[in-house]
Amino acid sequence: MKKIVSAIIGVIICSYCYSQEQPAYDQAIGLKFLSGVSITYKKFVTEKNAIEAQANFWNRGYRLVGLYEFHFYDFDVEGLSWYVGPGVHVGSWSNSYAKDSGSKADIGIDGVIGMDYKFKNLPLNLSADWQPSLSLIGSNGFSPSYGGIAIRYTF
Repeated sequence: MKKIVSAIIGVIICSYCYSQEQPAYDQAIGLKFLSGVSITYKKFVTEKNAIEAQANFWNRGYRLVGLYEFHFYDFDVEGLSWYVGPGVHVGSWSNSYAKDSGSKADIGIDGVIGMDYKFKNLPLNLSADWQPSLSLIGSNGFSPSYGGIAIRYTF
């Protein structure tokens, strides 16, 4: 298992080192759909690294998420990148769901992997990702069902 994890980390580092493209935008704000509805804000903090903040709302409660994303421009398509990164979340379950999970709290760690595209002549960004999470405090457990499709206004 250590060898597999080391190999994956090595591939990510090599891709990062050889990827030379600049981000197609600096900041973006919009909506993300799939696991409920999220308000999402993304900001590039370096040429290849971005932070993303999400406020997720659905019938079971809410969740605030912070992600740090490493972008890779390995495609021959202008404005297209893939990204991966770690994150954290904190949230609260509604009363009806808290009875099932045994807690209203939801605090844990997240991961994300996805694709990001910025339209060349429009202030529009689309992304699709998978965002599994592991709740550590409150409703403990692994959830593979987060992520979604985002549409954002870029500036």
